[in-house]
Amino acid sequence: MTKIEFNKDTKFSMKHNKKTDRIMQNILLIPTVLSASFVLMILIFISQRGVAPFLPSEYGNESVNFLRFITGVTWYQPPNSYGIFFIVVNTVFVVALSSLIAVPISVFTALYIAKMTPKPISKFFQTIIELLASVPSIVFGVFGLGVITKVVLWIASIFGLQTAGGISTLATVFVLAMMILPTITLLSITAINSVNLDLEKNSLALGASKMQTYFKVTLVSAKSGIFAGIILGIGRALGEATAVSMVAGNAGSGPSFDLFSTTRTLTSTMLLGLKETTGLDYDIRFSVGMVLILLIILTNLGLNYLKKKVGRFS
Repeated sequence: MTKIEFNKDTKFSMKHNKKTDRIMQNILLIPTVLSASFVLMILIFISQRGVAPFLPSEYGNESVNFLRFITGVTWYQPPNSYGIFFIVVNTVFVVALSSLIAVPISVFTALYIAKMTPKPISKFFQTIIELLASVPSIVFGVFGLGVITKVVLWIASIFGLQTAGGISTLATVFVLAMMILPTITLLSITAINSVNLDLEKNSLALGASKMQTYFKVTLVSAKSGIFAGIILGIGRALGEATAVSMVAGNAGSGPSFDLFSTTRTLTSTMLLGLKETTGLDYDIRFSVGMVLILLIILTNLGLNYLKKKVGRFS
């Protein structure tokens, strides 16, 4: 065995490196704590305003009944009755439908860009997807109001159905699907490109066709990364407000599973009328925000649990 000897310079260098590492760790701790504090401050602010409507000390006889709030199927009934259960159901319904549309399109688009097209064309398509991801929410809303609602109105006319000028659940679903598509696609491309090429070569060597390899080897190997993209996409869909508010219609009661009727989501409820209201009607929208945060947390926990299950499955 070779004996390793450390001279004074080597020991000094090791001590210096450890000291530098500690300094860098402390420096990096600052932005970490700052980022966490932003989240904490937002949660505290929303909680303070969101709890107030249910406290008699704040509004006296005008305080909101909490049980009626979480189980109600009508948003507002005078003088101080609010209900949010149907809004939660509508939100989950709309996000689920938009995900059913966006996920397969995104994954197949990612597979084509990553594996089935020459590099120049692949770069071109990927750039287009990246541009779509950077489009502001208000632009999606304007496009939805000006184009998608007209398409929905045309579809309704084919089946002889009535719709409020195209403003409907279906329009909301289409807008959200467009918005989450680039997020899922870009992360799926990254996941597919990270698959070990030896796995694909081994599959081809065993006699599998390219398509069989892509669907049974590549996508299966990339499933964990693809699922991460789906989680982020659904998170964006749950939190989107501006575009949704422009095409949803903000129905006053429900839940409604009619694709051609108006709907109401948690985010549209928070956004619409926020500047025109004060007092209890203003603070109750922060209560809706608390429910939205809880829904997002539960959804992320559930999807991450499924992601772990998917990651273990082979």
